[in-house]
Amino acid sequence: MSNPDHLKYHESHTWLKIESGDTGLVGITHHAQDQLGDVVYVQPPAVGSTVTQGEACGVIESVKTAADVHAPASGMVTEINPALADTPEAVNSDPYGTWLFRMTFSNAQELASLLDAAAYEKVSG
Repeated sequence: MSNPDHLKYHESHTWLKIESGDTGLVGITHHAQDQLGDVVYVQPPAVGSTVTQGEACGVIESVKTAADVHAPASGMVTEINPALADTPEAVNSDPYGTWLFRMTFSNAQELASLLDAAAYEKVSG
């Protein structure tokens, strides 16, 4: 599966879809879900919490392991995807259509450090 060009990527295997100047959706990449295997539980950060670029802010559990979700940018979590409580496996079937949380950016300059699809391909192999 190729990585969509309209997304930005963090080397920790999360993606960011910029919705407007200061908000965006966050999810995990195809590479991340492939490494995890069958996802059984998603614990996104709490609404209202502050996240820091590159730092762990949530957890995804699969049948074989658990992994931290790292924030692709710093800011505040404004919404979590309620569908993940009942269907966490959607991350496996549609990693680029299944978002984990929505956030408002606190430092728009950080967005310039994110990778485009071609650069992420080199990181993820």
